[in-house]
Amino acid sequence: MRFATVEEPGGDVRCGVVDGDTLMRLPAGTSVLDLLRSGTLLEAGAAADDPISLSGLRFLPPVDAPTVRDFVAFEEHVEGIAGVVDEAWYAAPTFYFTNPYALIGAHDDVAVPPGSHRLDFELEVAAVIGAPGSDLTPEQARHHIAGYTILNDWSARDLQFREMAVRLGPCKGKDFATTLGPVLVTADELEPYRDPDGFLSLGMTVAVNGTEIGRDLLSNMAWPFEDLVAYASRGTQVRPGDVLGSGTCGNGGCLAELWGRGSELPPLAPGDVVTMTVDGLGAIANTVVAGIGPHPIPAARRRSRHRPASPGPTTM
Repeated sequence: MRFATVEEPGGDVRCGVVDGDTLMRLPAGTSVLDLLRSGTLLEAGAAADDPISLSGLRFLPPVDAPTVRDFVAFEEHVEGIAGVVDEAWYAAPTFYFTNPYALIGAHDDVAVPPGSHRLDFELEVAAVIGAPGSDLTPEQARHHIAGYTILNDWSARDLQFREMAVRLGPCKGKDFATTLGPVLVTADELEPYRDPDGFLSLGMTVAVNGTEIGRDLLSNMAWPFEDLVAYASRGTQVRPGDVLGSGTCGNGGCLAELWGRGSELPPLAPGDVVTMTVDGLGAIANTVVAGIGPHPIPAARRRSRHRPASPGPTTM
């Protein structure tokens, strides 16, 4: 099944099952996250029977994710960004937490973030958790994945690289927008794409203004999603609705990888349309628009290391 969450022309938010050009709506007040938490996603989807045309509806992120972990699971991407792949990368599937409040829909505009002049896209696929678990094995983790969707991890490269020089982050370089959509495709729908090694072999492409920039296979991940979920659950929990991104694919999955290989492609600018297509998952297309300037925040004070005795409280 293919679940969507939409905003109707009157502003009502509804979710349901996509059937061609029709949304079979679930009862008002129902959300995909609620269905995941109750373990009734497939049962509810099978009972959806309130059709409406998808024409004119705004696609919202299919699930209101409580957390978003983004991994870096494609070796070719890391090589393009860094030049060489550090041995530490091979030891475990690293991730960072990004901003769940910044999730946007499949066709929403993306504003250039304040202070950035090097806006970039990142072509990814994300798994959505359907059942809670902790300290899962990869075999167990497969049964905790409800489905998959397309993810664009928008990146302000100038902000990101400055922040990460402090050996922390990224923060403002990443948390302004993450596209999720257009639909949540249940895991069973994608089983025919699984290759002999257990990876989902989905074709992935990204284009800017109609010109293809990157193309890869999801099966070129270094770890399958089951491993990512198992690692994410180690010593903690994954819960229904949690989103786990694959990280950027290789072979032009983002501009920064191409810049690292000598490309002179320009950063994204207002008016650019970024379109991502993934086999079995559909397509998303977002337009870049102008943003606002940053409100100034002063640089840190450079403080003396001298520590005089505290003067104590002031008495009146």
